[in-house]
Amino acid sequence: MKLTTNRLILRQFCQSDFEEYAAMVGHTETMRYIGNGEPLSREQAWRSMAAILGHWQLLGYGLYAVEEKSSGKLAGRIGLINPEGWPGIEIGWMLHPDFRGRGLAFEAAVAIMTHAFEVLKVRELISLIHPMNTASLKLAEKLGESLHDYIQFFGVECAVYKIKRELFLASPPNPKSM
Repeated sequence: MKLTTNRLILRQFCQSDFEEYAAMVGHTETMRYIGNGEPLSREQAWRSMAAILGHWQLLGYGLYAVEEKSSGKLAGRIGLINPEGWPGIEIGWMLHPDFRGRGLAFEAAVAIMTHAFEVLKVRELISLIHPMNTASLKLAEKLGESLHDYIQFFGVECAVYKIKRELFLASPPNPKSM
């Protein structure tokens, strides 16, 4: 499965991504609001990448490797998450700090949400966001999601943002207008 945007290639991870992926998830700033807030070791990074690929095999969708077209570099991971015990199908994003502030997460998320709602026929998407992660809170709102609730999830408080299929398709965000 591969999606493309003006500046990005969204594809499955491969073994050649591991060094860049391990560096990204091993970066303190990248992981500040993900999971328990701690960077991952190389071994944890390997298991994380393997879980991402397993998610695709089990559910037919998952997190994409975000490759910047102009540089060929791994910019992050963005996609759909719904492992056992999750409160719904989540659109989640993570970019390495070197790739933030350029609208890349928005561009990728719009492509993935469009695919989820139009092709996969998903009825609703959520985003679980650390309440202090102001950049992600703003991105969720820019994508049309709205705050639904706060929950404790794996011992961490999360804001739950949601958007229904009908609302997204009635007025999809346009990354080209940026």
